Amino acid sequence: MILIADSGSTKTDWRLIDSNKKIHQFSTQGINPFFQTSEQIGQVLISELIPQLSIQISNAELEIFFYGAGCKLDDKKEIIENALSGIFPGSGININSDLLGAARALCGRNVGIVAILGTGSNTCYYDGKEIVENRISTGYILGDEGSGAHIGKTFIQAYLNDELPPDLANRFFERFKLSKDDIIDAVYRKSMPNRFLASFCKFIYQNLKEQYIIDLVADSFGQFFEKHICKYQRYKELKLSCTGSVAFYFSNILRAVAANKGVNIETIIETPIAGLTLYHLEE
Repeated sequence: MILIADSGSTKTDWRLIDSNKKIHQFSTQGINPFFQTSEQIGQVLISELIPQLSIQISNAELEIFFYGAGCKLDDKKEIIENALSGIFPGSGININSDLLGAARALCGRNVGIVAILGTGSNTCYYDGKEIVENRISTGYILGDEGSGAHIGKTFIQAYLNDELPPDLANRFFERFKLSKDDIIDAVYRKSMPNRFLASFCKFIYQNLKEQYIIDLVADSFGQFFEKHICKYQRYKELKLSCTGSVAFYFSNILRAVAANKGVNIETIIETPIAGLTLYHLEE
């Protein structure tokens, strides 16, 4: 039996391939070892994942492949491994970055440039087996250009500085009823501020008829290409494949900005979990 997880800061997609090759699917809240301890992750698994597992699992026969945001460093991998081993003792546990998961899902065993544009952003050059080059992802404070957190942060900055068109600012306040103090408190004092900032992307998407919004999103994507994609040596030769909710829902703008930068986008998918499932079924 194989249990596969693709986890971002906002949501985790799970697939269980049982002994008959039947696929079961589940979802839980996001898991990120930069923001959560092993104990907190364990509680998410107990309260959200375990109740959805409707079939009997033999831990000795279970192989877990967890692909997650924040899972590049060994100490962060250990946080996830400790949480999983506490829930599934005796199972095989493999922890990898969400970026490798995206590469395997999008490219399989082919060469390409891969990008994640969800709550955060990340990119790599993938040789068909492993990630061989990775432009550093500096997180929502110092980077994450093109991500939901970056787009949301840029929008919120404009709102706090009274730079939004008045009608748009009024719609935003009527929708969320957030004072400026509420926003400051959520960003600087509460947990998961990146998720909070990215949460406004739905409102931003719903107001894409506004030229101000189109320009804001396009500028964020422009920074993403300039700071990341265009720094790969073969970025005009190799095709770019993208995954993540921001890439998926803002795909028209993303493709337009890419074309302007001389980048050829091949595939855009919302989530890599289906591709990862096929990858591990073939393994």
